[in-house]
Amino acid sequence: MQRPHARTESACSVALLLAALTACGGSAEADTRNPTAPGGVTAQAGSATSVHVMWERASDNEGVTGYDVYREGRKAASVDATKLMTDIEGLAASTAYTFTVRARDAAGNVSAPGAAAPVTTPATGPADEEPPTRPSKLRGEADSGRTVTLSWGGSTDDVGVTSYDVYQEDSRIHSVPGTRTTARLTGLRPGTVYTFTVRARDAADRSSPDSNALDLTTPSAPGAPASTAPTGLRTETTVQGKEFLVDLSWDQPETGGTIPAYQLFLDGKLTTTIVWGGTPPAGRATYRLTLTDPPGTRYSLKIRPKLPDGTWGDFSAQRTVVLPG
Repeated sequence: MQRPHARTESACSVALLLAALTACGGSAEADTRNPTAPGGVTAQAGSATSVHVMWERASDNEGVTGYDVYREGRKAASVDATKLMTDIEGLAASTAYTFTVRARDAAGNVSAPGAAAPVTTPATGPADEEPPTRPSKLRGEADSGRTVTLSWGGSTDDVGVTSYDVYQEDSRIHSVPGTRTTARLTGLRPGTVYTFTVRARDAADRSSPDSNALDLTTPSAPGAPASTAPTGLRTETTVQGKEFLVDLSWDQPETGGTIPAYQLFLDGKLTTTIVWGGTPPAGRATYRLTLTDPPGTRYSLKIRPKLPDGTWGDFSAQRTVVLPG
């Protein structure tokens, strides 16, 4: 007669646990709500055998965890929720394709597909021996705290430019057809310094050298504190024996107090903390970085200040350093 009693106790324990969860605001309900469909899906042929697919961020009651890209209804790629674009490779030249994108969440719920984006890959042209020339005179302006518009001078190629790729701190974030020399970028953060470059690409998937770098600062949100990013960051590299000396200089931000230190990042990783040996300088600051890597090594570089309250401020614009040969 003990086993029924044990089952009764177990059932009571489960009921009490559920009651406690409910009383504490918990919920035993599963997440069954689908994310919203990604909007703004576009597909741009990057070469005769590749297509660049982009879309806008979807939303979910618990949070989107990733996106799946479909080609003619079959899954072609999956990316995590931080990415809003991907390249689909291994396609056929002179072929029409249709791409859709679905969002998914941690519970396995999948959104409806976003609007289908058609694209036709270009024909394989004559032997393409040379990369495109560098895009010229990159310029732009911040339209709002979250959008900027860029424009540039077109490139030339021995066969033809198929697309222009926009890079933000060495990561490709947008592509437009080779017939366009403007781009509007959305989803940015207010009060943030961005560094953009543009590269041209041809049907053989060769890319041009970078355009000039363009720094743009998006306006701060109403009521938000002013940016604390250093500005006017410049670099000059010289050779001394087997070492490379990189001299940095920048204008310090207005913080209402003394800036006691800066952090220096190379390729996104903290490399050193610059601490002044005596009284911190006023106005424009300088620092010499010594590198011993092989000639041709490329670095991205940026800094941020330590504020008077002890917190770290905003990052400067990024600069690229290539050690001379």
